[in-house]
Amino acid sequence: MSKANPAVEGKKVILIVDDELDMRTFLSTLVKISGYDPVLAKDGKEGISKAYEIRPDLLILDVMMPGEGGVIMYCNMRTDPELKQTPVIMLSAVAKNAFFHYLSMLNIRLDESVASPEAYIEKPPDAEKLMELIDKILDTKSRES
Repeated sequence: MSKANPAVEGKKVILIVDDELDMRTFLSTLVKISGYDPVLAKDGKEGISKAYEIRPDLLILDVMMPGEGGVIMYCNMRTDPELKQTPVIMLSAVAKNAFFHYLSMLNIRLDESVASPEAYIEKPPDAEKLMELIDKILDTKSRES
């Protein structure tokens, strides 16, 4: 039995990449009850693979993960012609300035080649504010299409 393609069903697909099972469960439940189709990945390697496979409408990406973490996945997506237009919400327990400091340590500059994420939210996210942000980003993306 094959899994239905959410894009065919008309639902916006949100790829959630986080190494914490509880956070993946929370986020997937939240976006599902809001009418979106969540797709889950536990790390950056699985996340980039699923991003190529499903071409999500939005990515919610944890910054700090073991292995290929969120920063590496983010940079890979932002420099890939097929994925660089995917809106990204970075989600992390570390402050926003720590994310940008980490990028500078890796000698990565956010410019034309690696654009800034659409949003950066510290964990734990406020459910209502996160959904307002998701709706706003996806509504803007729909109008631009």
